[in-house]
Order: sequence, then structure tokens, then C-alpha cells
Amino acid sequence: MNIIITGASKGLGRAIAEKFAAPGHNLFICSRNEQQLKQTSEELLRTYPFCTINFRPVDMSVAGEVKAFAQWVLDSGFTPDIIVNNAGQFIPGSVHNEKQGVLEKMIEVNLYSAYHLTRYLLPPMMQARSGHIFNICSIASLQAYANGGAYSISKFALAGFSKNLREEMKPYNIKVTAVYPGAAYTDSWSGSGVDPNRIMQANDVAEMVFATAALSPQACVEDIVLRPQLGDL
Repeated sequence: MNIIITGASKGLGRAIAEKFAAPGHNLFICSRNEQQLKQTSEELLRTYPFCTINFRPVDMSVAGEVKAFAQWVLDSGFTPDIIVNNAGQFIPGSVHNEKQGVLEKMIEVNLYSAYHLTRYLLPPMMQARSGHIFNICSIASLQAYANGGAYSISKFALAGFSKNLREEMKPYNIKVTAVYPGAAYTDSWSGSGVDPNRIMQANDVAEMVFATAALSPQACVEDIVLRPQLGDL
């Protein structure tokens, strides 16, 4: 299968890439950090030599770069089977006092990236009448919390995008799954002082995405909600 994963050089994106690399799939991955992306690609190929890794540095908050990435994928001649819209950014703050421009930035990274990439890649999937789109939302898509601000607003919007897309793609046999992870241990948590055993592992989210993608064509998991066993922090 042909798997497209954004924000794949670390964290949840990398964990998801590992799950799909293991069976030998053809991966198209991107992230902003070219050096980190190259290192991730090399490590995946060493561990899973039967997979194919195509990588390209992309700033998913820039519409032109998203379009170029999508065209690069389509120019490969492969029809996308799975899209994982994982690229995202968290800037803490409150609506009443966060810096001017934070909302615009959060919308660009967390919503527009998924919206534009999906629109560019959908035509061949619709023609093939198959495929699966995963949008990595957040618990912040479901419930407001202190210091969530523009980030939470953008993730609520991504959840809305997922729900609308799900309805639109039903006649084309294309599945859409919204993933709502709570706190999972990634690089962003290192140095935070939080006990890694208190929160989930990135692989927990990856396992659920991978299992959901393996279901029969007749079944679609619309929402995946994962929280740490002891609840949100």
C-alpha cells in the first residue's frame, strides 16, 4: 500500500510510520526538519529493509509547499491508499491574552495542512473508489481546557473537517477516521518532569491507527479516543 504521513520525523508521526514500514509498505513522509527526516528515513530502512521510504522536507503551514508535496506524491504514479494528516503544532495560551497571529498560525498548521493536502490527493482515490484518511485531532478537539486557546480552536476545526469529509466520502468507499489522543510521551514531553508512566506511549496511538486501517472494506471506525489510564493531566 501507498501511505502518506505528514509530520513523520518524530513523535506520533514516526510511530505510525514504523507500524506501516514493518510490513513493507511504500511510504511518503514529510516534516519541516530535513536532517531529522533523513535520519528517520535511514533508521526505518535499516530496521525494515523491505519497505520503501520516500521523504521530502515540507512546511505544512505553507500552502505552496503542501501543493508541491502533493504533486510530488502524485507524480510518483502511485494512488494514495492511506493519508495520515498528523502535522501539527502546539502553542499554549488563552484566547484573551495570546499574541496576535497565534490563531492564524494554529489554523494554518493544524487545519489548513490537512485540508489542502487531502483535497489535492483525493481525486485519484475517488476515481479508484478506495482509501482511508486519518486526521490526528486531539482531546483538545472534544473539550476546552485551561491554556488551550487557539490550539484547541484549531483542533475543534480539524474535527469538524473530519466529520464533513466522512459524509462526503461515503459514496466513494473512502474511509475517514478522526483520532483523538490524550497525552502521549513524545519529544515535546521530555524535560517536562512528567512521569512517562503517567501518560500513553506514542506507539499506543500508532497501534490503533494501524489496526483500524486493517479492517474490512465494510467497516469504518469513525472516531478513536485514547486517554492515559489515569485520565487527562
